[in-house]
Amino acid sequence: MRKSAKPPLDLSVVADLDGTVQGFQPTVQLKYVDAGDLYLTWRWEHAPDHPRIMLFERSEVAGVLDELARALPTPLPGETIEQALTRALTRGPLVDVERESDLLRRLTTALIPYPLGAELELLLERGVRPRLRVQPSPSTGQVPWEALRVDEEKRMVELLDVSTLPPATVRHSPERRISPWRPAGTVVAALDPRVPGFAEHTSLGSVLGPVDADSPLAAMVARLGDRLRPAAPAGSASDAFRRAGLTRDVLEPLLAEASRFLYVGHVTTADHGLDARLHLGCGTDSTGRAAPLGGHRPLTAADLVLGHRPDDPRPWRMPNRVALVACESGGEVRFAEPTGLVAAAIHTGAEYVVSTRWTLPTDEGVRHFAAGVGPDTTVVPPAVIAVDAAQEAPDPVVALNDWQRERAVRWRRHGDLADAPFTWAAFTTTHG
Repeated sequence: MRKSAKPPLDLSVVADLDGTVQGFQPTVQLKYVDAGDLYLTWRWEHAPDHPRIMLFERSEVAGVLDELARALPTPLPGETIEQALTRALTRGPLVDVERESDLLRRLTTALIPYPLGAELELLLERGVRPRLRVQPSPSTGQVPWEALRVDEEKRMVELLDVSTLPPATVRHSPERRISPWRPAGTVVAALDPRVPGFAEHTSLGSVLGPVDADSPLAAMVARLGDRLRPAAPAGSASDAFRRAGLTRDVLEPLLAEASRFLYVGHVTTADHGLDARLHLGCGTDSTGRAAPLGGHRPLTAADLVLGHRPDDPRPWRMPNRVALVACESGGEVRFAEPTGLVAAAIHTGAEYVVSTRWTLPTDEGVRHFAAGVGPDTTVVPPAVIAVDAAQEAPDPVVALNDWQRERAVRWRRHGDLADAPFTWAAFTTTHG
């Protein structure tokens, strides 16, 4: 997979694996570290005493990582969100099949070490499907590992099961207790909650727009039935969207008893990961560590880990599965200390957390900024439905990857912007 210098290969760590052992899936952990140059290590979980390490000179990887940053809809320094969407959706490579393929192929060449590529290829030739768990560094935090091109046809996610690996300090924290997974358990849903003081078309307004009673999103809620918390208001399932009053004091006790949490809304980041913020229906009378923002007080990662009540500072208890469908909800990996909302959820009980790597354009944004899309083009609702279904599956990593595989094939065949990777490649499942 890497075309630069090829060190001598030692394939002994995977030489005896043939995929015949029932229930065994070879899993490799790949970790990146920024220390001037880019260092990486990988080890197979069945062979922990056989790690490998490599160094990539920063000059070899900086150019293509900069290209990726310019391709994404996340604002660059000095840009507004409108400027970022214009850059990414009108002339960026992620809206063009050939240019996107070239960029993702060069990312693969720059970031996947040749010896690891050879090990993976050996397993694939034997009909063995490996699992890849990646722990990014700040400089590689926005790399869509699932979407990387292995060759002209296939992507990483079409050959491997790919997830994100949280830092060892998070997943092995002595205070951490993983919440039990109960398939029939309750589901706490904050679906495009109303943020006090922000109208529909303002910065913290609606991300989904109107949800019709006969829409796929309403059907998703209807399938939850009496598992939904807070319980659906009287009327159609569409009433579960744009609800007011979904505050931290309402959600905290519900989450402590739930099996999963589905959040669709806004996330914003600040100067450090613990200040990453969920925007719920909390007014300024809510207690917490963030200063009020207009008529609203955001809920921070620090509030989850340390508690949001000054007179009763106890951590939240998160369910086994958490999904944060929001802009850069997993953006903490870009900090030197990745301690944002994903880490907070894992620290307080989650085993699987779905998040996004970059700004997620809304349907309205895609229709306005992208060229050649129809008035019915939709990208976010299908993603929400796919994430919700993946969180219900026995293996959430594989289930989300299955959706990404399907989108990747459609994009390759048809080039429809509804299937472009600026949406589906933004998502990853962190498995701790």
